[in-house]
Amino acid sequence: MAFAKLGEVELFYTDEGAGGPAMLFVHGYSCDSHDWMHQLAHFTRSHRVIAVDLRGHGRSSAPLAGYDAQTLALDLAALIDHLGCGPVVAVGHSMGGGVVTALAAERPDLVVAAVCVDPSYLIEDDAWDRVRLALPALKANPVETATAVLGGVYSPTTPPHLKAWHLRRLAGVPGHVLYEAMARGDTISPRSAAEPWLRRRRCPVLSIYARDDRLALERTFFTHPRSQALAWPGLGHWLHQERPAEFNALVDDWLATIA
Repeated sequence: MAFAKLGEVELFYTDEGAGGPAMLFVHGYSCDSHDWMHQLAHFTRSHRVIAVDLRGHGRSSAPLAGYDAQTLALDLAALIDHLGCGPVVAVGHSMGGGVVTALAAERPDLVVAAVCVDPSYLIEDDAWDRVRLALPALKANPVETATAVLGGVYSPTTPPHLKAWHLRRLAGVPGHVLYEAMARGDTISPRSAAEPWLRRRRCPVLSIYARDDRLALERTFFTHPRSQALAWPGLGHWLHQERPAEFNALVDDWLATIA
């Protein structure tokens, strides 16, 4: 376990295992690298595995600004350069899916493949407009508002302990981080903002959704023949935690096709 001082931010990360390519695991909004506990032990058997807390989350420092997708991606680029572990397989959940997409677009030399788990991009613009309406409440009451927003991303299949864990952790995230990270989602979450980023990805991409409404659209942006998009309908937002063994096997099998 270690901290890396990278300009204005200090990132907490773990670095375990051996073998290439290295894998970088990136959590989503209001979360931290503990989200990948079902994956770390599995993938360290065959890969070097880095799990990072994004700025403002977990044990990393929380500057007042810098929560847009590009800045978060550049934080990761600086960490990869610092560790000398690139190019990596970048695995991102939710907001983290947008961040690894931005990383693949901004620094294609650092990303050999990307796995996006129920990513928070390609949301229809009118749906994102409803998110914008919640921003004043989020600024005034960040924990209460963010809790209400995230409360809607679970399904009847979600184990109650997962929801309790996520929402208790959210309560400890600094208020300005909850606000800024949601507000700066404008940079990649709405469809109109996401499309230019997705067009710039040149690496193979595996995208796994909880619903099938964005599959066909995302496929139009794939540039690599080994890219895939699929859905696991009926699950909640944290697919990799609800079906960890199936998720791990899927990623293993897909990585074998692009080796």
